Amino acid sequence: MITSTYEQKRARVTQSLRGHTGKDVRLGKSTSNLFRDRQAIKAPPLDVRDLNDVLRVDPQGGFVEVEGMTPYVKLVDECLRHNVMPAVVPQLKSITIGGAVAGCGIESSSFRYGLVHETVQEMEILLGHGVTVLCTPSNEHRELFYGFPNSYGTLGYALRLKAKVVPVKPFVKLTHLRYRDSRAYFSELARRCEQADVDFVDGVVFGSDEMVISVGKFTQQAPYSSDYTYDKIYYRSLRERTEDYLTAKDYIWRWDTDWFWCSKNLLAQNPIVRRLYGRGRLNSMTYTKLMRWNSRWKVTHYLDKLRGTHSEPVIQDVQIPIENAPAFLDFYFKIVGFTPIWICPTRAYDASARFSLYDLDPSKLHVNFGFWDVIRGTKQLPPGFYNRQIEDEVMALGGRKSLYSDSYYTPEQFWRLYAKSDYDELKKKYDPNGVFKDLYRKCVLKE
Repeated sequence: MITSTYEQKRARVTQSLRGHTGKDVRLGKSTSNLFRDRQAIKAPPLDVRDLNDVLRVDPQGGFVEVEGMTPYVKLVDECLRHNVMPAVVPQLKSITIGGAVAGCGIESSSFRYGLVHETVQEMEILLGHGVTVLCTPSNEHRELFYGFPNSYGTLGYALRLKAKVVPVKPFVKLTHLRYRDSRAYFSELARRCEQADVDFVDGVVFGSDEMVISVGKFTQQAPYSSDYTYDKIYYRSLRERTEDYLTAKDYIWRWDTDWFWCSKNLLAQNPIVRRLYGRGRLNSMTYTKLMRWNSRWKVTHYLDKLRGTHSEPVIQDVQIPIENAPAFLDFYFKIVGFTPIWICPTRAYDASARFSLYDLDPSKLHVNFGFWDVIRGTKQLPPGFYNRQIEDEVMALGGRKSLYSDSYYTPEQFWRLYAKSDYDELKKKYDPNGVFKDLYRKCVLKE
């Protein structure tokens, strides 16, 4: 891996951006994990697909240098060759590290290391006028370093990042703990996050009286290792087993084979259809391609019309202070109701760091609720009927919502949550000509 190849790619993409006409800049890359439709643009995309290499893994120094469009499947493979892994690996192979930083990635190690951007040590960011700046927590561009997370490409694009890695062992031992009461469940979740010998904590809510916490610990040896990459389905095992062992790699990607559980919507959990997919196509990269195809051709929209039903996608991740987690779950079952729900605790890795556009209280443990499905009915409801109620409840409980999917905030609500004064200062300094859309226009108005 030769770092000079990165220099050549950087020169090409900066020159390309300088020659870009108009203000409708959009990345041309192979994958996207945004779940909101975007307005079509006429300008050609900024081609960054070749910025997808791991430049250097330094196990002794505890970091990896990597290009921003590198998908985690490639990053993890290279890190595991050095017996380390990125400190936080988002759940899906198709997510890129630059996207995870710009959009706030999370996983079961987040109770210890925070969100993905909290593990980043420096970033080289391409600005709208075709220059790059190196951002660190202490240099002259530190406000961009702390303002870039949750900016969704409205301040610039991360071309190169340096991120924390941690040692791995060959296997992960999993213990699945079951609860029927939400207060006891979240109390135990918090307690497990305090244990020094725990490496991973997440969980799944299957119903109002069926909740599972999964505690993972690295181990050098294992009596067996389960395989959830083809015949068996990981999330079902949580209801069937109290203990399990996976290889470190299979643990990292335990959710990817079935897109958590959303592969059911693509019939991939049917044994016959599953074999037609084949092992090589059971992954998030296949599913996102099918999702994009459906978004383009609106197949499910026309099927709804034929059935006489109306639907609203409810695809959200929300962060709630743990003391309010039982209240949010009560609300959820009254208003939304579908299951399963992914549960993932997170807290600040560095309590003194303030990431201005996603400013969670660093003194508190937060719980990420991930829920992704479609609500259908025969009655036509106002646009965003369910999503708007979710947004209101998250605000009332002192939480934050991820912006990768549909949002319905008013400008006043949005900028109260996402630091308008800080954002305006960042735009003024780093994108004074407005080459990139602003955050509200991009994430709520879908421009």
